[in-house]
Amino acid sequence: MKEIKKRSDCPISSALDVFGDKWSLLIIRDIIFQGKSTYGDFLKSDEKIATNILADRLLLLELTGILVKEAHPDNKTKFVYKLTQKGIDLVPVLMEIIVWSDKYNEISSQARIMAQQARKDKQKLIKQISNSLISQLPVSKKIED
Repeated sequence: MKEIKKRSDCPISSALDVFGDKWSLLIIRDIIFQGKSTYGDFLKSDEKIATNILADRLLLLELTGILVKEAHPDNKTKFVYKLTQKGIDLVPVLMEIIVWSDKYNEISSQARIMAQQARKDKQKLIKQISNSLISQLPVSKKIED
């Protein structure tokens, strides 16, 4: 089993130990905003993640409880990756990154629309996205607020 090395007791540092590299957040982004769920789906992302890095990050996200890996319903040789409640709780973090990036970077028109929606009513948008993801969780994995 891969061990997560904690660098300090700082909450920011501890969080970055789990999802602080760009690839982990991009995998989470792909699940949340693009509905990706398989290894092959993630390989098709624009950023062109290497297969060894993808396998490593999926394992890390699974071991830290951000993702669960389940048998693919239509193909016994494939798996699907889904966010856990712990992963879904990252939606507000990604939303803040989108809003920040809209202010300081050139982003896609789709992301700009989402940033505008977030500025109008961020909590409503976060709740909509989170509820959509929660509806995909197995009943035993759902956590109430």
